[in-house]
Amino acid sequence: MRSLGGATAVTGSRILGLGTFRPSLSVGNDAVAERIDSSDDWIRRRSGIAARRVAEKETLAGMSVRAAEAALADAGMDASEVGLVVLATMSYTDVAPVAAAHVAELLGARNAAAMDLGVACAGFTHALATADAIVRAGGASHVLVVGSEQMSDIVDPGDRGTAFLFGDGAGAVVVGPAESRGIGPVVWGADGDGRDLIRFNHARKEAAAALRISGPEVFRWACHIAPEVAAGAMRAAGVTVADLAAFVPDQANALITAAAVQALDLPGHVAVADDIAVSGNTAAASVPLALAALREQGRVTSGDLALVVGFGAGLAYAGQVVMLP
Repeated sequence: MRSLGGATAVTGSRILGLGTFRPSLSVGNDAVAERIDSSDDWIRRRSGIAARRVAEKETLAGMSVRAAEAALADAGMDASEVGLVVLATMSYTDVAPVAAAHVAELLGARNAAAMDLGVACAGFTHALATADAIVRAGGASHVLVVGSEQMSDIVDPGDRGTAFLFGDGAGAVVVGPAESRGIGPVVWGADGDGRDLIRFNHARKEAAAALRISGPEVFRWACHIAPEVAAGAMRAAGVTVADLAAFVPDQANALITAAAVQALDLPGHVAVADDIAVSGNTAAASVPLALAALREQGRVTSGDLALVVGFGAGLAYAGQVVMLP
């Protein structure tokens, strides 16, 4: 049978650069608690959150660009070298045009393909798996992956179940070819039976448009799925907890992270991401923001292995082991 021509596949891919952007305004628990008949102590005990960043004049596209510029600089690359921009977000409310196309234009990556990926809090890990597959298949030599959220746009400030949880920000990585795999096989899936547990539909009437979460049910599911996916990702990559330098789950709730750490029996040398304390839950941006925080704090270094896991609306989940830039 005649074969078709095309780009040459490569053996592996890896993360070449990492960058973030956080809004300057930090809002502590006291300001949020006043609106929901709560307290700083109540919020800390139930989530591990002390503060979150909130966009003022920033936009989702603007934050994405700032994070992407930082990632490109970290990789020593120019935007013109990017062949594809994948933007993971749940808070961009326009169906068309996609935010990724605007980000690519603002960056100067005008010849790049661009697409949005909507898998809520699992968006970044899904986007990273997509970038890895595309680079290895030869579809693009370099892919810019961005997780960006302006959750303050979609959260009801008077909703006691969600108002204290979420923050704004963006994180990005550049994925490029490598002689061996620096991004492990993805373990992912979705449980559609739980699709109504996390709901957001901006097209509805205003009263029903805000994000709604069935907290207890989602919490129980996440405590089960996070360690299961994490263990599967390690098996797929052929590593054990002894090989890890960091564990970076979706920063949804510190209690979920603690449950996963216990279930995985992580040794003391593994740095556990705790960015939720100062950033809140930034959904698709939380994993790259947490990775960057660990690096900035000197808790990980280039070449270290990190286990990343995302989980959220859908109910969707994804995880993989990655080598840090």
